[in-house]
Amino acid sequence: MYEVIIIGAGSVGTPTAMSLSERGIKTLVIDSGNSAGQGNNKCAIGGIRATHSDPAKVALSLHSLKTFSTWKEKFGDDIGWFMGGYTFVAYTEEVSKALQSMIPAQQKAGLNIKWCDSDQIRELVPGIKAEGLLGGTFSPEDGSASPMESCYAFQRQAVKHGAEFHFGETVTAIRKNENFTVVTDKGEYTASKVINCAGSFGKEVGDMVGIDLPVYPDKHEAGITEPVQRFFNPMVVDISKIAGSANYYFYQYSTGQIVFCITPDPPLLGTDTEETSTFLPQVSSRMVNLYPRLGNIKVRRTWKGCYPQTPDGTPILGQAGPDGYFVAVGMCGQGFMLGPGVGEVMARLVDGKSTEEDEMVLNAMRLDREFSGTETLK
Repeated sequence: MYEVIIIGAGSVGTPTAMSLSERGIKTLVIDSGNSAGQGNNKCAIGGIRATHSDPAKVALSLHSLKTFSTWKEKFGDDIGWFMGGYTFVAYTEEVSKALQSMIPAQQKAGLNIKWCDSDQIRELVPGIKAEGLLGGTFSPEDGSASPMESCYAFQRQAVKHGAEFHFGETVTAIRKNENFTVVTDKGEYTASKVINCAGSFGKEVGDMVGIDLPVYPDKHEAGITEPVQRFFNPMVVDISKIAGSANYYFYQYSTGQIVFCITPDPPLLGTDTEETSTFLPQVSSRMVNLYPRLGNIKVRRTWKGCYPQTPDGTPILGQAGPDGYFVAVGMCGQGFMLGPGVGEVMARLVDGKSTEEDEMVLNAMRLDREFSGTETLK
């Protein structure tokens, strides 16, 4: 008998297990993969930002940033943390006004962010296209880390405090009587509480207890280059749209590689992860146009992952369905950066010790909201 069973050992389930076990809560994590982080976590490009337009996301990410940035100092593991910051650049008045309009609310939520003029952006990203550059935002305390090294580190910490992980097991049913019985293809496990952290399969796990979770994965491709000497620090994000794509972003990893991704427009729904021949020409054209210094760097490989989307681009957190059933799903491609913060909120919720800030987050991300609008910087 466990106190909590978590379904999913990825970007959210593993740090949640860590936070629960640190509180002395007997926790089991079940995942169909052969080890932690084998779903979309290993497809993440590693960016970690608190630069969001939603105050609840800012709050979660600030907690996550604290976890990532202090991890090596506290635990000794090198998870690849690099505090290079994030810059959202503007080449049109529309983007410039949108970015600047968010800054007061972002700063009120606790984010260290400012508007930079074109000369300041050119100092941050030497060689970026000067023509048409109006400026951009810069949040210096954002950064990056290794998704796999981080996930393994979180798992080690969870196990150290007593959490159990069962890999290679697929959940097939959940029964609720006095307690929950989670049925897998290899056995049955009992707990008083269950947390659905199933990522792209969150909807299916919700169906097992009769709740409809509006989580619909769409597909994104990413790539990585050969390592080169560092020549810029921040993650560069361009949210302008052209035919076939919306925002795209890239940064230089701590060991020198350029890592990059693009958001297809319209979205490509589904869960297949086979790479395409269209991604690299599409993204490289936009990246080299923005930053010509990238032009001669060789790409090593590309891959595809899924963003478990919700209708408004905001996660779903909290109690849902039968008493004792909780959800932490619909991260919209931001599970890695939100995961440690989400884990802390979910652990306090399960433990009955939610803070005032937790209540703000949980209210903004509850299942029974209207799902109107879209989070601007999702």
